[in-house]
Amino acid sequence: MELRHLRYFVAIAETVSLTLAAEKRLHTAQPSLSRQIRDLEHEVGVQLLNRSPQGTELTAAGRAFLDHARLSLAQADAAGEAARRAAQPAKTIFSMGFLTGQEIDWLPHAPSILRDELPAIEIRVSSGFSTDLADDVQKGKLDVAFLRREPKPDLEYRLVTKEPLVVILPSDHPLAGAAAIAPRDLEGQTFIGVSDVAPVLRSVIKDYLKQSGIQIVPALEIDNFVMAMSLVASTGGVALLPASVRRYLSGSVTSRPLADERPTIDLLIGYHRANRSPILGKFLSGIDGLSERIYGNVAQC
Repeated sequence: MELRHLRYFVAIAETVSLTLAAEKRLHTAQPSLSRQIRDLEHEVGVQLLNRSPQGTELTAAGRAFLDHARLSLAQADAAGEAARRAAQPAKTIFSMGFLTGQEIDWLPHAPSILRDELPAIEIRVSSGFSTDLADDVQKGKLDVAFLRREPKPDLEYRLVTKEPLVVILPSDHPLAGAAAIAPRDLEGQTFIGVSDVAPVLRSVIKDYLKQSGIQIVPALEIDNFVMAMSLVASTGGVALLPASVRRYLSGSVTSRPLADERPTIDLLIGYHRANRSPILGKFLSGIDGLSERIYGNVAQC
């Protein structure tokens, strides 16, 4: 069994189509892809896919195989990244990732934890969606990331802070004059939801609305904070987003806290449990004190 067999199988499972997997993901001919999958099924000894004119779906065996295939590919990527780093030992690299928006708080301060090591290490920084950051930590491309709790089997998490959700709305909206906004006041508004690009935030918002006893169907969904500001301003709608979104507010958009019990979303540090780097260890040991300076308090999990 070769890694390419696993990559082919995962591509088909995720696109639910031999044709799409061949043309869009793998850039290979469909007959060749079909042969590779038959070879894989022959080696595994069971049928992994059901093929029909309507598309391709996983068998029960295929569903069981998929999780292990993904894990094997992630571990192979991590091994390759570790080897590449080891081949360049002149200067140690410490890579940090930030959930977009959080780098504003953390980037000016986080490297100070490693000030004694700075002459001997190179710090690399990136930002992006939480799901992408978790993938990069899983694969060994990042040593540590500030992100949400994503379902990655090899990641460890430490709580940094609990960030409250706030209501984002136009500055001239009738609710903008309220000291706090009750969840029932959101009913009947043009509600701007969060897409599945941010599944943790999407779930927190959905659970909060459900627990508040209100039903809201989003009129639109956003992928990022900048898009949220644009849609709130242009549609006159409202959105529930983490308080860090306030950094993106323009004069035409404002925020208000929620009344009563206020939902929160966790900001965590994620790192690979197999990462034994002493630099990572020092960073983790110094992060609590830094959290206290930035947020005023810190919770532990």
